[in-house]
Amino acid sequence: MVQTKKVALWALAIFVAYTVIHSPARAAELVQIGFQGISDAATSIGEFMTQLIK
Repeated sequence: MVQTKKVALWALAIFVAYTVIHSPARAAELVQIGFQGISDAATSIGEFMTQLIK
């Protein structure tokens, strides 16, 4: 099981490195989309908690 995790982690790291080297603009766009999604989720949770308290 540990060996499988290690291989998967290495494969993911190689894929990320390839993507960044091959297309840095697209990689930056994907990171921006990811952070925007996290930000939107945090905002929604904050609004939900605010409405729950009222």
